[in-house]
Formats: sequence, C-alpha cells, structure tokens
Amino acid sequence: MATKSSSNLSELYLEENKDQIYDNALAEIQSFELPLGTTLRSVYDDQPNAHQRFMEKLDACIRNHDREIEKMCNFHHQGFVDAITELLKVRADAEKLKVQVTDTNRRLQDAGKEVIAQTEEIIRCRVQQRNITTVVEKLQLCLPVLEMYSKLKEQMNVKRYYSALKTMEQLENLYLPRVSQYRFCQIMIENLPKLREEIKEISMSDLKDFLESIRKHSDRIGETAMKQAQQQKTFNTSLQKQNNVNYGRNMHLGRSRILESKNEITLKRTFEEDDEHEEEVLTAQDLVDFSPVYRCLHIYSVLGDGEIFENYYRKQRRKQARLVLQPQSSMHETVEGYRRYFSQIVGFFVVEDHILHVTQGLVTRTYTDELWNMALSKIIAVLRTHSSYCSDPDLVLELKNLIVVFADTLQGYGFPVNRLFDLLFEIRDQYNETLLKKWSVLFRDIFEADNYSPIPVANEEEYKIVISKFPFQDPELDKQSFPKKLPMSQSVPQIYIQVKEFIYASLKFSESLHRSSTEIDDMLRKSTNLLLTRTLSSCLQNLIKKPHIGLTELVQIIINTTHLEQACKYLEDFISNITNISQVTVHTARLYGLSTFKDARHAAEGEIYTKLNQKIDEFIQIADYDWTMSESDGRASGYLMDLINFLKSTFQVFTHLPNNNNDHAAMSGKVAQTACMSACQHLSTSLMQMLLDNELKQISMGAIQQFNLDVIQCELFASSEPVPGFQGDTLQLAFIDLRQLLDLFMVWDWSTYLADYGQATSKYLRVNPSTALTLLEKMKDSSKKNNIFAQFRKNDRDKQKLIETVVKQLRSLVNGMSQHT
Repeated sequence: MATKSSSNLSELYLEENKDQIYDNALAEIQSFELPLGTTLRSVYDDQPNAHQRFMEKLDACIRNHDREIEKMCNFHHQGFVDAITELLKVRADAEKLKVQVTDTNRRLQDAGKEVIAQTEEIIRCRVQQRNITTVVEKLQLCLPVLEMYSKLKEQMNVKRYYSALKTMEQLENLYLPRVSQYRFCQIMIENLPKLREEIKEISMSDLKDFLESIRKHSDRIGETAMKQAQQQKTFNTSLQKQNNVNYGRNMHLGRSRILESKNEITLKRTFEEDDEHEEEVLTAQDLVDFSPVYRCLHIYSVLGDGEIFENYYRKQRRKQARLVLQPQSSMHETVEGYRRYFSQIVGFFVVEDHILHVTQGLVTRTYTDELWNMALSKIIAVLRTHSSYCSDPDLVLELKNLIVVFADTLQGYGFPVNRLFDLLFEIRDQYNETLLKKWSVLFRDIFEADNYSPIPVANEEEYKIVISKFPFQDPELDKQSFPKKLPMSQSVPQIYIQVKEFIYASLKFSESLHRSSTEIDDMLRKSTNLLLTRTLSSCLQNLIKKPHIGLTELVQIIINTTHLEQACKYLEDFISNITNISQVTVHTARLYGLSTFKDARHAAEGEIYTKLNQKIDEFIQIADYDWTMSESDGRASGYLMDLINFLKSTFQVFTHLPNNNNDHAAMSGKVAQTACMSACQHLSTSLMQMLLDNELKQISMGAIQQFNLDVIQCELFASSEPVPGFQGDTLQLAFIDLRQLLDLFMVWDWSTYLADYGQATSKYLRVNPSTALTLLEKMKDSSKKNNIFAQFRKNDRDKQKLIETVVKQLRSLVNGMSQHT
C-alpha cells in the first residue's frame, strides 16, 4: 500500500515535472531570443506522446492570450470610437485647407514664373560670361601657338626651311606644352614630324639638284680655275724675266731710265692685276649656287642627322668622282678630250676645297686627301693608258702642258702633285718615242729626196746659205772659184737642221717640269743620242740596204756620214748654249754620233763590197764557155771584158772617197783598196768555182787555153793599178791560185809539181792536189770521149797513161792529206 502510494507520488511528480518542461519550452518559443531547434528537440525527444501533450499545452496558451487580447480591446474601444469621431470632424476643415493651399500655391507659382525666367537668364549669362572668360584665357594661350604654326607654314611656302625648323623647335619646347590638352595641338604635334620629313626630302632634293648642277658645271669650274692658274703662272714668269733683265742691265744706266723701267713694270703689273681681278670674279661660288648644300647641312644638323647627311654627301661625291675619273674611249684622239677630262677633275676638287673651307665637318682634310689619292692613282693609270695611244708628238706635248697646268692648279689648292710630275717623266719617254717616229719619217723622206751628188754652189750667196745651215769648213775649197761643189749631198744640211729641230722639240717638253738646267741638259743629250744611235742609224742602215742604192750613192753616203760625224761637236755646243751648261761638267753626257756614223760607214763599205760581188756574179752568170772546144778563140771572153770595164769605171768613183784623215782631195783610201781587193778575190774565187763545178763533167785543153786568156785579162786589170795605193803586185796575188793551176795544166809540168810538192820553194805551191785531181779527171774524161780512136796512136796512148799515172799519184796525195788531217 505504501509502495503503491509512493509510486503514485512519483507519477504525480513526473506529471508535474513534464508540465513544467512544456511551460519552459513555450516560454522559450515566445521569447524569440533562443534558438528554436534545441527547444523543439527537447520537446520531441521525450515520451512518445510528448508531441500531443505539447500541442495541448500550446493550445491552452493560445486561448489564454486570446482572452487577454479581448480584454484589452474591450478596454480601449470607446477611445477609438471617439478618435474616429474627431477625425470625421476634422476632414471637412482639411478639405478647405487643401483648397486654400492649392490656390495659394497656384498664385505663388504664377507670381514666381517671371522671377524664375529672369533668374535662369541671369544664370545663363553668368555661365556665358564665365565661358567667355575661359575662352579668352585659352585663346591667349592658343593664339601664339597658332601664330607660330602660321609662321611655320609661311616659312615652308617661301622655302625658309632652316627657320621653319627653328620655329618647330620653339613650338615643341615652348608653346605646344601649354595647350597640349587640345585636339588641334595633337594634330599639330602629329604634323610636325611629317613637316620635318618633308623638309628633309625637299632639302635632299635641293641637294641632289646641287650635285647634278656641280656635275654639269665641273668642267667650266675647272676650266676657269686652270685658266686663272695659267695666267698667274704666266704673270709670275714674265715678272721674273723682267726682274732678271733689270738685274742684268749695266749699272751706268741713267736714273731716269731706271725709274722709267720701274714705272713700266709697275704699270704692267697694275694692268695684269686688274685683268686678274676681273678673271677672279668667275670663281666656283659664282658659277655654282652653294646655298642648297649649306641649307641641307644646317637642316640635318638641326634635326640631329648631320652624320647621315655627311655620309650621304660623301658617298654621292665619291660616285661623281668615279664618273669624272672615267675617261671617254676617244679621249686620246684630240687635246680637247684631255682638256675636258682635266677640267672636270679640277672642277670637282675645287668644289670640294670650297666646301672644306666654308663648312665645318661636312668635308675634312683627311677625306679630301683620301679622295685625291684615289683619284690620283686613277688619273695616272688613265694617262698611262691613253698617252700610249698618242702617235702625234704635238698632241703629247699639248698633253704635257695640260698636265702641268692641271698639277699647278691643284697644287695651288693644297693637293700634292709630285706623282703627276713623276708621270711626266714617263710621258717624256713616250714623247721622245713619238718624236723618234716622226723624225724617222723625216729622215726617210730626206734620204728619198736626196740625189746623192755633191752640192753645187754657183755664187757666194748660195755658199753662205749652205754654210748657215751646216757647219762646214774647208780652207782648200774656199780658195776655189765659183761655181764649185761641196763634198756632201743635200741631205747632210737637212739632217743637221732636223737634228737641231729635234733638240728644240725635246726641249719644249722639258719646260715647266721644275727641273734644274743640268737635268734638262742631260735629258736633251740622252734624247739626242737616241735619235742618232737608233733612229738615224736605223734609217741609214735601211737606206744602205735598199736595192736601188748603187755604188755611187754608197760612196756619197760614206762622205755624208763623215761630215755628219764632224758636226757632232757643233751639236754638243748647241745643246750647251741652250741649257747654259758647260761641256766640261763632270755629269755632262756626250753624244754618240761618232759611233753611229762610223757604224753607218762600215755598213756602207760592206754594202759596197757586197754589191760589187753581186755585180761580178751577174757577169759570171752570163759566161758561156764551150768546155769541149779543141782550141781557144785567141781572145778573151766578151763577158769578162765587160766585167773589167765595169770595174774600171766603178773604181773611178772612189776617187771622191775621203781617206782615213778625211782629206777629200785624196784619190784613194782604205775603202777603195779594200773594195778593189775584195772584187779581185771574189772574181778569182768565182772563176775557180766555175772550173771545179760538179755539174761540169768534161773540160778540153782548148777550154783551158780560153780560160787562161780570161785570167790573163784579170791579171792585166790587177796590174793596171785601178785603185792607187797597192804595193807591188799585191792585187795580182788575188789570182795566184788560178795562175799556178792554169800554168800547171798549160805546161803540163806534172813531174815538177809532184817532185816539189810540199816544199816552200815549189813553183806550184798554191795548187791543191784535190783541185788538180778534180780538173785532171774532167780533162781525162774529155780525152776519152773525144779520142775514141786515139788509142791506136802511140803519143795519145802515152799521154793517156801519163794522165792515169798522175791521177793515181794525186789521189795518193789527197788520201795522205786526209789521213794526216
């Protein structure tokens, strides 16, 4: 019972406890401060019917709240009704007030419209005024920019590009930064680089036009500069000569004459200086407008592209230099071609020199020196090539004068020209070669026109004319009366005159070469030696070898060369007088004319011997012997008599030939004797060869006798002393071999020949066994053919046996000689 009651208590306690839990949960829900999740979880986590009990508890709570609300509404309902009543009373007053306010507002709006309009006008004017002030301020900033830009455009239009660049610089650095926020400023900023490029292009175009202009005017500039240099040189030369003349005058001249001379010189110099001043007006700056290059240089310098401009200018000028240095293919044909070539080069470097001195940095001395060295090498190569084509000495001389003026002109502008003067020495050799060729033609013409006979002079005047042309002296000839003949022919004074003309022509080239008188003297002597030893000697040698030159002409040539040899000392004096160099100077060269004319004489003498022998051969060739004749005709052959008559008449010509002492009165000489001896020896040899000819198979005794008659005529000619001066029978010894051989066969003295063979006292010492054997065999064959029946006669048989015996003995001698050899 007690237990049951305790359990009931406990159940009661639990019930009360659960109610308390639900109340707490509801309180928590109503509080809205604690999270509901925990509260709801605590309700549902209890007993299975906890949810229902909680809902019941919740409904009870709701009902309590409804009752409290109803109590509250009942309490305040009367006040609410009273308030509604009051509001309904006020609504009518509110409507009236609204109407009044609306009307007031309308009237206020109507009254304020004009004020608003005026206010808006004032505001608008104030805005305009503020804008105008702002515009004025901005325009004051922009107007200088626009004025500068307008100025820039105007400068561009009038082509004041350098000023335009300065204006651009001011715009960029001073004006545009102030108004950089405006669009037109940005447009200007964008246009300025374009304008710079336009200025660069325009200035470059002007520069190109300038380069083209100076290319066209280079020859005129160079021509003017060369003319001025030549005039200055001529003036200096004239002044120097005048000073030398004044210095050389005698000191006893009156003071008045000296003053007069000085006044004349001063006046002359004044006139020349005036002329020179007039010429100086035409300078490179007068002929060419250099302003484009100045402008372009300044423009590129301002733009910071000065180095680009310098490189471009130098590159273009180098190209023009190569074009200027390229000669025309026909330049060597006329002097005008050379003059135009030199004028263009001078004009080119005169312009460069002007640019060098009037600009800073565009052209440097190093650049011009480098360009000149390149040009100089090209010029020298061109002149070497084209001068080698020149065959006219006058053209070569004019070329030399042009080179001298060309060198002097450029030297005046500070360019080194020593290599050009060295080149002139090479051209001098070419000039001498052309002179030698020209004088070779002159010499040939003189020799062709000469009649190779002594010069006839009819009176004193003609004699003096010849003596004035050629230094001839002969006291013996002077004693003779007119008319008379000079020993030399017309070619001698003409050759002498031409040699002097050659010296003058050679001297012309040596002028203005800045060489001493000693060097000029040496050059003249060397060139004259070349003329004598090569040209004149060659012409003489060719003349001597010509077929139409006969013995008479050869004799006259020997006389002519003798006189020309004697005249060489006068030529040396002539050169010394020109150069004022004494011949006793150690370094003075000598003329080689002596050896030249000696060689020519020797060649003429040899030609005389050759022509004599050729003429003898011509007569020998027409010989017509009957080698089988039984007996001779009793007289010499006709061809031989003609030959002897020719030799007699020929050697009479030698009476005009000088002897070793050059004495023209002598009747003989070594040349005549040598020629005569050579002719006799050649005749003897030819006759011997005729006997021993291999084609001649048989010779009869009659033919031997006829041949003996011809040899006798030759001996008579030799003994007649055709040329004086031979001692004894010297000339006859030329035929001694023939004489002893013919005597041996004519006398038939074989026993003596064989017995005395080899002895110095032999009668037939000059008869060679082989020669005798050859001739004897020819006679042996002839005897056999002509005496077929002679073997029946005792004498003929004995003679035949004797011939055979002699033949055997001669063969043994010949064999012995060959074995001994």
